[in-house]
Amino acid sequence: MPRSRINGNFIDKTSSIVANILLRIIPTTSGEKEAFTYYRDGGMSAQSEGNYAEALQNYYEATRPEIDPYDRSYILYNIGLIHTSNGEHTKALEYYFRALERNPFLPQAFNNMAVICHYRGEQAIRQGDSEIAEAWSDQAAEYWKQAIALTPGNYIEAQNWLKITRRFD
Repeated sequence: MPRSRINGNFIDKTSSIVANILLRIIPTTSGEKEAFTYYRDGGMSAQSEGNYAEALQNYYEATRPEIDPYDRSYILYNIGLIHTSNGEHTKALEYYFRALERNPFLPQAFNNMAVICHYRGEQAIRQGDSEIAEAWSDQAAEYWKQAIALTPGNYIEAQNWLKITRRFD
């Protein structure tokens, strides 16, 4: 077994033990505990192993009992990630929007939305539709600006793209 795999398993196991201890000592409702269990054990574990169908099922289950908007935003964001990975961009955008409704401080959601819009703009260019390409690119620029405003030191490639395309204010 490769060393990185051994270390990863050790870190994963240690994180699980710490999470279980915290779950027992921090006052939480049974719904919050249930949501966290679906999120951690089902969603994140399955997602990291590439089992996207299982991860989606567990994330959907985690949204049922989870009432905290901040925690719910990360569940919705992860659902968006899986839809992005599966090439289901419309669904992904929907879940990123839903995550941002609950937590407008998720720069990674803005970035992923920008990447999808940029991709769609590139597709429109290949199809010879410059008007649609421009609209998608403008939308990508707006999302990247929001991501950059939240984390100014990140998304350097996006900042460069904004400058090159003269979309940076």
